Amino acid sequence: MSHRKSTPLNKVLGRIDDLDATNLAILVQRLAREQKLLRTIFDLVHEGILVIDQNGVIEYANGAAGKLIGFDVRDSGKAVLWKLVPDLARTLDLSSEGAFDEVSGASRELHLTYPESRYVRLYLVPFFEGKTGDSRKNLRYAVILSDITEEKISTQDQIENEKVSSIIMLAAGVAHELGNPLNSLTIHLQLMKRELRKMGENEHLAKIEKSLAVCSGEVERLDGIIANFLEAVRPHPPDFQDLDALSILEEVLEILGQELKNHQILVEIESSGLLPVISADRNQIKQVYFNVLKNACEAMEGGGSIKVRTRSDDEFVFLQIGDSGRGIEQSDFTHVFEPYFSTKEKGHGLGMMIVQRIMREHGGQLGIDSQLGVGTLVTLQFPQKHRRIRLLKK
Repeated sequence: MSHRKSTPLNKVLGRIDDLDATNLAILVQRLAREQKLLRTIFDLVHEGILVIDQNGVIEYANGAAGKLIGFDVRDSGKAVLWKLVPDLARTLDLSSEGAFDEVSGASRELHLTYPESRYVRLYLVPFFEGKTGDSRKNLRYAVILSDITEEKISTQDQIENEKVSSIIMLAAGVAHELGNPLNSLTIHLQLMKRELRKMGENEHLAKIEKSLAVCSGEVERLDGIIANFLEAVRPHPPDFQDLDALSILEEVLEILGQELKNHQILVEIESSGLLPVISADRNQIKQVYFNVLKNACEAMEGGGSIKVRTRSDDEFVFLQIGDSGRGIEQSDFTHVFEPYFSTKEKGHGLGMMIVQRIMREHGGQLGIDSQLGVGTLVTLQFPQKHRRIRLLKK
């Protein structure tokens, strides 16, 4: 059992009913000083900090948060976060009542246009105020806002930086050199397999053939790791075409069909009807789907289900892929998009970084919601063709 640390203030609060008017006034003054101190500390923090209830009503905001979203502290208890940041409500897919369902955490990147154009990374984490219990009245959400405008703007410049470029060239060269012996191994393994087939069938040869199959599988896996690495360090500009986002997903599901069957994973698609056309690179969007679906499969070791839901509004097409896997730890949430970060034993940690980069280059957004022990929901937000044309004309 955990015990809250006893402080002089806690001791006084414990016997508040016994205080006379003078001591009560002193207590109020002390509480006011502590509140002012905490506000001063929070206002010194560069990240924006908000506390909201389930309906998005802002109960607290520090100075940095107020500047980022154009919030006046006098509106505490009245202003709704979803109205100040409309794109956030859209990506979270709120219920009709405007309430947010409980999750272990949520991560979003947003482009704010008011009070000024800024790019913000948002983390949302639930907590209970006071005692927990069956009642959800005490449920609150802490929202952390990080201004990543400089990071977004300087990313391309950093890639062109001489030092970074030389490292990328070296890494790509090493990956290429590894590809040559892997190709040679693949050819010789195929030749050995053909020779074994000519020798007929017996128990000893069957064991050798099985070992060859394992070797071929490992070579293929290494080749996949190199391909992912090269795609991460040497991305190609998108070749934009008019596409149907759902039909491409169905193509990827067909490719992964046998693997999904082997892992006893059931896929269910719930479509809201014919989706508007998006402008995107077919192969890159396939890569997005492939990476997200592979993550979902690996999160469900003993089988499970993947549910796909589509929707659209006047500006965007949304495709949500949810799994019934183990979910994401809160401590891992801030590292999901970092290169080489992986919670899987054989993971290379590039999959979600590649997904995020492709979505950015398409003018879209990537959202992740997760609840530990329940599963993870990935939301892909694609701008419709007409919106992308308007953005290009600006």
